[in-house]
Amino acid sequence: MSFKDLYGNSEHRSNLAHFAAMATLAASDGVISEQEKTLLDRFANKLDISEEEYKEVMKPTNKYPIEPPVNSEKRLERLYDLFRIIFSDHFIDNEEMVLLKKYAIGLGYSSEKANKLIERSIAIFSGRIDFEDYQSLLK
Repeated sequence: MSFKDLYGNSEHRSNLAHFAAMATLAASDGVISEQEKTLLDRFANKLDISEEEYKEVMKPTNKYPIEPPVNSEKRLERLYDLFRIIFSDHFIDNEEMVLLKKYAIGLGYSSEKANKLIERSIAIFSGRIDFEDYQSLLK
């Protein structure tokens, strides 16, 4: 079944594509941990992903296109969601980094901007932020 055949609603298609990207990142190390599964379940509910869609997305042969939102806040939220999946096991490996960069570029960020967002996000998610960043986050 093709992606477009599943659902015609463009917002739902976008949510499904986003969910599929998160599932791909979760499975990039060859296994989906319990923490990743819990987050995927939560995001499936949040994004209104049906059980049928969930099963279809989780098939290893599926490849879904990235549909970037036009709203910059929504793009950043999608990137944030991916970081939550990646850091659910408190670790980011090289394969996840490659997929994350591809996804950030697919969302519409330039390579340079993607690198900066990823670097800063890793610092935030890993708890390695300096005082100035901490201070600006709390303002």
